[in-house]
Amino acid sequence: MEHAVVEGESFSPDCSTLIMPALSIGNVGQLAVDLLVSSSGARRVAYLDEPSVLPCAGNDAFGPDAVGDLALALEAYESPSHRLAFIQQRSPIITGMVVSFAKNVANFISSVEKDHVVILSSLDSGKRRVIDASSDMQVYYLSSCDEDGCDPKCENLGWKKLEEYDPSQQRWKYLLSLVEGGDLSDDMASDPDEMTANDYYSSLPFAALFSACKAKGLKVTCVLCYCSEGDNMPESFQLAEAVCKLVAQDPEQFYGNGSIGWTIPLSWKSVYGPPPDLFIF
Repeated sequence: MEHAVVEGESFSPDCSTLIMPALSIGNVGQLAVDLLVSSSGARRVAYLDEPSVLPCAGNDAFGPDAVGDLALALEAYESPSHRLAFIQQRSPIITGMVVSFAKNVANFISSVEKDHVVILSSLDSGKRRVIDASSDMQVYYLSSCDEDGCDPKCENLGWKKLEEYDPSQQRWKYLLSLVEGGDLSDDMASDPDEMTANDYYSSLPFAALFSACKAKGLKVTCVLCYCSEGDNMPESFQLAEAVCKLVAQDPEQFYGNGSIGWTIPLSWKSVYGPPPDLFIF
């Protein structure tokens, strides 16, 4: 992965925690990073060029006005006042290149000397084994602090460890082997329709990023929630709030324009297009 630093900017050693999404159902991770970047007043510090990510370009993502400042597929941001760094990913990974992407991202994060990587992602609610009937969204996590994925800090926040993570399970072991330089095995390249429930989790981008960062010696925490396709903005607010608790930040201290301190990104105004013309009814 190559990167071009924005003129006049640099990566700050004070922003040692890096937050990024792992693309999945509902794009909750991306939406949450949008909220965090916009509300923290983070500045873009670099454009990232990764061959495994499809190229894309759009208008200014954060505003407050669309002035033609292009937003690209992968960008890095930093907020020195919050001591946070971010990577935002706006287009998907090329099929079959998830592990390559994860390894390149881990190498890049290590090269810019970040100490803690926080990965935000979502899980298909149709895959969950136990339905939580409570009104609040349950946050799940996966941490490199312990071999079994547990982290006392996350437990104290009321989060649940992702039970489907089992480092001794065949596909998790195989994924770790791949990020450490192993070869693709024919017996593991099975039909997705034949995958078990545990295989689903280890096949997602967050799993590859977690394994690659862990193999690189980085501290990594995945913050996860279940959702379905649709309007997932409510889940993104809750995931962003959860991350603030993890990194000891108060959402109300962000430079927001709402009652809970969030600045809504300009790009969200066009997520669902303009309202329908009432004359059609």
